[in-house]
Amino acid sequence: MSDNLHQGANPRLFGYARVNRQISTEAEAILWQCLRNRKLKGCKFRRQHPIADYIADFYCFERGLVIEVDGEYHMDKEQMAYDEQRTNRLNELKIKVIRFTNREVMEKLDFVLKEIKRHLVDAPHPRPFS
Repeated sequence: MSDNLHQGANPRLFGYARVNRQISTEAEAILWQCLRNRKLKGCKFRRQHPIADYIADFYCFERGLVIEVDGEYHMDKEQMAYDEQRTNRLNELKIKVIRFTNREVMEKLDFVLKEIKRHLVDAPHPRPFS
């Protein structure tokens, strides 16, 4: 894999990502079933993918799109500030971040998938694998 795929991620994040894949939330597991194996618009998604200093819940390298599924703790003021900083950093790397709550995934999956599709259509041309 090219370094571009991970944007120089710290090696320790790969171990954390592996653990995260084993303990995903119910909402993440449901969304993963809809994204895996190029099920959504033929785009390849990776789950718990290290990028720079972060681990993205779901990442489509080809479209430069990160999808985050947020639990209740993301409503905490400090966590919200961290999430904003994280989003800004990923945006600097030309990666778009969209967020959904666990509740949205669990109760409004059709809406979530429609929104993801909309962002895949609006995404720039596919990225080269260099």
